[in-house]
Amino acid sequence: MLIGIDVGGTFTDGVLFDNGSIVTSAKKPTSENNLKDSLLQVLDALLINTDKVKIDRIVFSTTLVTNLLATGRGQKTALILIPGHGLPCLSYEISPDTYFLKGSIDFRGRQIEALDRKEILAVADKINNSGIKRVAVAGKFSNRNHSQELMVRKIIQEKYPDMLVSISSEISGKLNFPRRAVTTYFTAMTLTEWNKFADEIEAALERRGIKAEVDILKADGGTIPLEVSRTKPCETVFSGPAASTMGAVALSMDDFNSVVLDIGGTTTDISLIISGQPLYASKGARIEEQLTHIDAFAVKSIPLGGDSLVAYDNGTIKVKPERKDAAACFGGKWATVTDAFNIYNSMNLGDTKASVAVLGQIADNAGITVDSLCSQVVQNVIAHLVANINGMFTAWENEPAYKVWEVINKRKFKLNRIIGIGAAAGAIIPAVAEKMKVDYLVHEYSPVANALGASVVRPTLAVNLHVDTQNQVFTVDPGGINGKLDHPTKFQLTDARELARKYLVKIAQDRGIEKYAADSEFYMEEQFNMIRGWDRIGKLFEVGVQIAPGFIEEYKGVKI
Repeated sequence: MLIGIDVGGTFTDGVLFDNGSIVTSAKKPTSENNLKDSLLQVLDALLINTDKVKIDRIVFSTTLVTNLLATGRGQKTALILIPGHGLPCLSYEISPDTYFLKGSIDFRGRQIEALDRKEILAVADKINNSGIKRVAVAGKFSNRNHSQELMVRKIIQEKYPDMLVSISSEISGKLNFPRRAVTTYFTAMTLTEWNKFADEIEAALERRGIKAEVDILKADGGTIPLEVSRTKPCETVFSGPAASTMGAVALSMDDFNSVVLDIGGTTTDISLIISGQPLYASKGARIEEQLTHIDAFAVKSIPLGGDSLVAYDNGTIKVKPERKDAAACFGGKWATVTDAFNIYNSMNLGDTKASVAVLGQIADNAGITVDSLCSQVVQNVIAHLVANINGMFTAWENEPAYKVWEVINKRKFKLNRIIGIGAAAGAIIPAVAEKMKVDYLVHEYSPVANALGASVVRPTLAVNLHVDTQNQVFTVDPGGINGKLDHPTKFQLTDARELARKYLVKIAQDRGIEKYAADSEFYMEEQFNMIRGWDRIGKLFEVGVQIAPGFIEEYKGVKI
């Protein structure tokens, strides 16, 4: 048995999946101040008449990190950079609290310039005196040699033990120093809050006596063990949009081109499926317009949802980018988008009289009828969604997978349909599809598709190998593994592939996902000759191998 739970800003959804079918589903309001209670309510609803021992795996998706960063609630964090030689310090516009240190590591991991202990202590004093208790440290080429980052952390924490220090070599083993620094910075900013959430997950499961494997859905549609996520919370940014995208694929299971609209209570997430496969952001996830080392789908979130506020303001009917409560038809006190669609489309959701009452007050203030008010709201929402979808196509057209589709098919990309996800999808998606003149899919399980997507995705793992034959060494990420080569002069790309796959299997075994290691694929293979004078003195190899995102083998679609 598999459980998927999506912790959204408005609702927490759950699905119990077994033997190709959804056994039961649940949707409960999310209590931001008591997430454990929200999780317990969903678990209890899913586990009625269920043997807990038979639960093999639970996967959570959540907007926690996304919301922390989007709302500016992440804790103030200092960034210490060791940029070495190259770009001037002014080129690194990442944090308003950025400090630079002497020191340098070259691209092969050799120390070129040592750190200055007095300078480190002086920077630590400035950070402490400013009241900042979280620090991110990133050195150029620290993925080749992390000794300087380790030293900076040690010196700071010796003097200020209460200061949380994250270092980039433990967050990402990839090149591109600015992106690694950005990823580390946002990691430090959200680390404590994410671990509190992880504690609440563990407490909720322990309280119900559940001992299943627990994973978190990542931004690329893959998963990461809960314990591993404790040091890499930014891997979960855009976990919610990833869940809706995988949920849409899980519901459709075909090769159509589809736009996915996940209409939640507060926001709408937009993503694209090309020939049945999610479109990835080739440059990775953007956080506050900064590129990161986080693999992610090409998605966008806009502040418009089913519970978005309807108001009469300065002589205009407006749909505001805020949520105060549930829709009036579902017991809320304010007029919302859902209420307007409820009346306009005669949907008979909940208490329609309540919808009419709150909308009537606004209509009276505006001097119009309720029908006219609802019409304006509906047209406003549809126009806003269509404009954002069309705007996303401008960005999507620059993605390699989009261009490849057009080359292979020898024609311009054609959208086949819109897939609606979320409780409000049934009310809004048909109108959007009609406006765009395409088909649509609103499935029976669209309201809990995020949880379904989370429940049936397979565990993923990416391993990056760097080899330097002259120095006779190799490094492996994740894990910061270092080793010596046995026969460096004879080492070739085939050996690098074999070594990378060996560590993929080993790390997969450590994480208990070895059965998926056989279905791995290489996504990067590079080799460079090192020349001195007229002679080749060695080679550098970069190899990446992964268990790619996808569904578990037994998932063939939802039985209805």
